[in-house]
Amino acid sequence: MLVSSSSSAVLRRQLFLIRCLGGGVGQSYKKIRRVNCSSMVAMEADAEHVIRKITPLLDPTRHKGQAGKVAVIGGCREYTGAPYFAAISALKIGADLSHVFCTKDAAAVIKSYSPELIVHPVLEESYNIRDDEKESVSAKVLAEVVKWMERFDCLVVGPGLGRDPFLLDCVSNILRHARQSNVPMVIDGDGLFLVTNNLDLVSGYSLAVLTPNVNEYKRLIEKVLNCEVDNDDASLQLLSLARSIGGVTILRKGKSDLISDGEIVKSVSMFGSPRRCGGQGDILSGSVAVFSSWARQHVSSTKESADCNSQNPMVLGSVAGSALVRNAASLAFANNKRATLTTDIIECLGAR
Repeated sequence: MLVSSSSSAVLRRQLFLIRCLGGGVGQSYKKIRRVNCSSMVAMEADAEHVIRKITPLLDPTRHKGQAGKVAVIGGCREYTGAPYFAAISALKIGADLSHVFCTKDAAAVIKSYSPELIVHPVLEESYNIRDDEKESVSAKVLAEVVKWMERFDCLVVGPGLGRDPFLLDCVSNILRHARQSNVPMVIDGDGLFLVTNNLDLVSGYSLAVLTPNVNEYKRLIEKVLNCEVDNDDASLQLLSLARSIGGVTILRKGKSDLISDGEIVKSVSMFGSPRRCGGQGDILSGSVAVFSSWARQHVSSTKESADCNSQNPMVLGSVAGSALVRNAASLAFANNKRATLTTDIIECLGAR
């Protein structure tokens, strides 16, 4: 669905207002709502075109790793499925290598799920650390991850992470180092809990993608814009939120996925599945990580537009990931109906 010329004019005017209106955090959105009550229309993304453009060819001259190396930061005693879903989905999409950095308690369990994953049992939780050990252990955890960091094309931070204070502090240090190293990151699950309470970790970082569900999005809106979620003008509010966090890309999950980097708003509305089994967001985060790394390669290697409205690789990766996971969910539901599980959706990744 393309927006009309009148809608495009409204979009340009609203973007101008966002850039020009002053005030504290969240004030731009409120002022725009007072000045211009017209709703912004998100443009439906041509997802199939984006996927075809950014997906690398299967070339026999390429070597292991060139199609993508992804690392998932997550996995603790209680949650071992989420990091597995994210990591295995990255491989199923087409990444060559997929790593998981998790706690020691989670490592053996995650290893047992699949021999395809490279599992690093390096994260630590508070219950296992004395107070006088925390500083040295934190430094050791960071060092164990940092020695691998330059190899990764994207991090997925949050699936199965949990909310242990010491563990979250360690992951905060990992995020800061990844940012300094210019490594893209997809933030999901408990990673969103972490960054919502520590916005400086991602603020102004254009290589970050946040993938909130309805409750996580509500917390972000309240924290950043200091208001309630506005479903009547969802596109404008999402654009204002992304801009207020400094141009990060936000993929708001819902009936239609809305994606914005503070400059544009895209929609992916193709039907997925009415089955809402847990773990689908983890599939999405792993998929977006791979597609975003491919989009970065594509954008850097060609001037040809991968999407007529955006060259932001994180937006392109989010569009592609959203569409492919929705397609997989639709196929899985057609086969399994109410019995559909997350593992069924993973098996349909890439199918037509």
